Amino acid sequence: MLLKTWPDLVISESCRVKLQFCHTSEPQSYAMKLSVLIVLALLLFSYGAGTSVCAVLLGNDTDMLSLLDFKRAITDDPKGALSSWNTSTHFCNWQGVKCSLTQRDRVETLDLSQQSLVGQISPSLGNMSYLASLNLSGSKFSGQIPQLGRLQELMFLDLSYNSLQGSIPVTLTNCSSLRVLDLSRNLLVGEIPAEIALLSNLTRLWIPYNGLTGVIPPGLGNITSLEHIILMYNHLEGTIPDEFGKLSKMSNLLLGENKLSGRIPEAVFNLSLLNQIALEMNMLVGSLPSNMGDGLPNLQLLFLGGNMLDGLIPDSLGNASELQQISLSYNSGFRGQIPPSLGKLWKLNKLGLDGNSLEANDSRSWEFLDALSNCTLLEMLSIYGNRLQGVLPSSVGNLSSNLDNLVFARNMLYGLVPSSIGNLHRLTKLGLEENNFTGSIDGWIGNLASLQGLYLQQNNFTGQIPSSIGNNSQLSELFLANNQFHGPIPSIFENLQQLSLLDLSYNNLQNHIPQEIFRVATISQCALSHNSLEGQIPYISNLQQLNYLDLSSNKLTGEIPPTLRTCQQLQAVNMGWNFLSGSIPISLGSLSSLIVLNLSHNNLSGSIPIVLSELQLLTQLDLSDNHLEGEVPINGVFKNTSAISLKGNLRLCGGVVDLHMPSCPTVSQRRSRWQHYLVIVLVPVLGIISLILLVYFTFFGKRMLRMQLSLPSSDERFFKVSYKDLAQATENFAHSNLIGRGSCGLVYRGRLTQDHMIVAVKVFDLDMQGADKSFVSECKALRNIRHRNLLPILTACSTVDNRGNDFKALVYEFMPNGNLDTWLHLAGDRNARNQLDLSRRMKIAVDIADCESPIIHCDLKPSNILLDYDMTAHLGDFGIARFYMKSKSAPAGDSSSIGTITLKGTIGYIAPEYAGGSYLSTSGDVYSFGVVLLEMLTGRRPTDPMFCDGLSIVNFVRRNFPDQILGILDAYLVEECQVCSRANLEEENEVHLKPLKN
Repeated sequence: MLLKTWPDLVISESCRVKLQFCHTSEPQSYAMKLSVLIVLALLLFSYGAGTSVCAVLLGNDTDMLSLLDFKRAITDDPKGALSSWNTSTHFCNWQGVKCSLTQRDRVETLDLSQQSLVGQISPSLGNMSYLASLNLSGSKFSGQIPQLGRLQELMFLDLSYNSLQGSIPVTLTNCSSLRVLDLSRNLLVGEIPAEIALLSNLTRLWIPYNGLTGVIPPGLGNITSLEHIILMYNHLEGTIPDEFGKLSKMSNLLLGENKLSGRIPEAVFNLSLLNQIALEMNMLVGSLPSNMGDGLPNLQLLFLGGNMLDGLIPDSLGNASELQQISLSYNSGFRGQIPPSLGKLWKLNKLGLDGNSLEANDSRSWEFLDALSNCTLLEMLSIYGNRLQGVLPSSVGNLSSNLDNLVFARNMLYGLVPSSIGNLHRLTKLGLEENNFTGSIDGWIGNLASLQGLYLQQNNFTGQIPSSIGNNSQLSELFLANNQFHGPIPSIFENLQQLSLLDLSYNNLQNHIPQEIFRVATISQCALSHNSLEGQIPYISNLQQLNYLDLSSNKLTGEIPPTLRTCQQLQAVNMGWNFLSGSIPISLGSLSSLIVLNLSHNNLSGSIPIVLSELQLLTQLDLSDNHLEGEVPINGVFKNTSAISLKGNLRLCGGVVDLHMPSCPTVSQRRSRWQHYLVIVLVPVLGIISLILLVYFTFFGKRMLRMQLSLPSSDERFFKVSYKDLAQATENFAHSNLIGRGSCGLVYRGRLTQDHMIVAVKVFDLDMQGADKSFVSECKALRNIRHRNLLPILTACSTVDNRGNDFKALVYEFMPNGNLDTWLHLAGDRNARNQLDLSRRMKIAVDIADCESPIIHCDLKPSNILLDYDMTAHLGDFGIARFYMKSKSAPAGDSSSIGTITLKGTIGYIAPEYAGGSYLSTSGDVYSFGVVLLEMLTGRRPTDPMFCDGLSIVNFVRRNFPDQILGILDAYLVEECQVCSRANLEEENEVHLKPLKN
């Protein structure tokens, strides 16, 4: 009877199931059953009467069931990490599982890091009550963090580098033994629970690279054991808690790339164990304590860039002797001199001071450069966008032999680049752009054999591009644009086989384009525009990385190379403003990546290839001012009339309705029209032309020749043009060439055939009252003004037109970038607005302010400020200008010697006193200039509808300055600051985490 009922001896129901698994319905021998009973009795005797039979026979299976639940939630195991998880092996021997030595069959550690597991984390892990360490980092877990609050023994939790979502569970703060919490690089949102302050044993809190919001819990300052607080790359707001100043064991405080505001608690700078402080890319304000370097003996990394800090860089920073990396870039508020004490930081390898207002203008303020020569480990020195002035000292060549990154761009440096810079043989990046350096670069460039990036654009370098640049065989980026280089492009590019970006535009380069440029397989962007290059375009083939090609505004001839089709990555091609001939190659239709194609202002003929309409990505197409003919396609880019320009091609027809092209004739119509032309038109027209010429020269010849503007004999540089020349240049003053309207006439774009020159022709409407006087006034002004950025006048014409009417015009250099008003108010054109960054706006303001002989312009406004190829501003429209002739006897400050005139100018820019009949004065132009500056900074016209009921742009800015200044600035300027800061500081942030994981 006992043998039949032995399973009833099992105490728990779960264990009954286990034992029944071993019991089958098949007959068993009496001896076997007896053996089972004996073993069971011995186990009971050994473990005591109070012990569960199930626990004795099979062990505690809670952890095993939890692990199996975890495995069932995994949908992909690419590395086979869980392949050993089966019943044939005890779970304590499964991969990643480690059981306790004191509590048999209880899991103490689960480590499946870097296994790329896919699925969700099973909440059953919360049942493993003896679990002390859980590491599931480096996988692809999704879903929410499970409830693990019952794990009272848990000390280490790492769920980093996954795709976990939702908020941080508050119950996680019940894990009272937790010392390390790492949730970095997930998709977590919401606030950091304030209850996290209850984790009194916490030493490391890592939650960077998530989407957390809210404030940093001040209670963290009460966890005296905290050593690491790493919360960077979130959306946290508010201030840095003052309580952090009590964390005496703190070694790493990384809060960068959030939205933190307010001041940095001064007590933080007294935490002597601090190793890294990274608070970059926030909105922190205030100045740094003068003694901050005295209390940080262990500090190695200081990143405070991309904030709104101000004041001086503390001289005491040189006392933080362990400092290796300093970044104070893009605060704008740091001013004064760079302290020479930084030269005491013998371990310094990186110093970034970009985008501030730091100054150096004499030998004393340049002492920092001499001092930095003591930093023998220095690898990067970047002082981009400050106020360094004068000649770059030759001591720059004494900097560390380890230096690989040197940047002095966008300062106010001039003169020659010291040849000693060639001593820095390990330089990989040299940035000297946007200064006023002059002279040749031949004396030092060939010595920098390790260079990978050379940035010399927007200076005044002269001479030829030296062939010694071929020694820089590792060059990948070469920018020499906007200088005064002349002569041929050297044929040294076969030595630059790693070259990717090449920009030689806006120079005076001549001769042919070397074939070697297009033999560099790695080249992706090539800009040679706005030079005087001539001859045919070299053979271009199989440049698989080429995506941008700009050869515009040169003197290139011949046909477009059909082999261009092999450059399959091309996205933008600009060959406009040359003398190219032949037809548009059909092969261009195979460039499936093409977005922009500009072939305007050439001598191209034939029809438009219909294959261009099949390019799905093509969004900008300019074929204007050629000799194209035939039917315009109607599909693809040709459907969007705002995306194409076909003007100046008089023989084109058809196309979509909005193009307003003439209809294309049928074959029979063409034949009959040709015959009609020969018989009916051609013969009579010869007689008519003869008659017209006879009448014209009889009655109007003398009047036509009576007046060709006589310019002063001392100005022989002005050439003469006739009415016919100007009419031909502007296609008979066609509406399509109209580029502006003034109070006294119209402005047309034209191309003078005799000089192949693009010009702007200002034609005065002499039927308007005062137009004739305005012409004389402007001629007088242009003859007498000494302004370095006066709109360049080429010549003037005062004659009669083909009808015998008086004709007066001024011919200026063409300003391809239009006027400032258009750039400031191009609604919706983000690319255009982004190009007008703060530095360009400041440069424009300086360009128009300088004038040696004072003149009262009377109509200073953005539409009268013209921009040339490199965005240099030129002042135009002097039609109502008055010369300022201050009496020697007039009291200081009196500028009222010019009589009053009828109120002229533009509403919004006119000085208020003029409305009351005040005398004209230079003060009136100063007021107008001030309004223009405010318009450039706010992006609002003074006639904006918001300025009403006594509110003007002037008092609008005055009311909001300085507290709300960011709220009234042009949104594009605010965005520029953020984007620029992010781009220059983002590369610094990844370094924070590398040394800390260990």
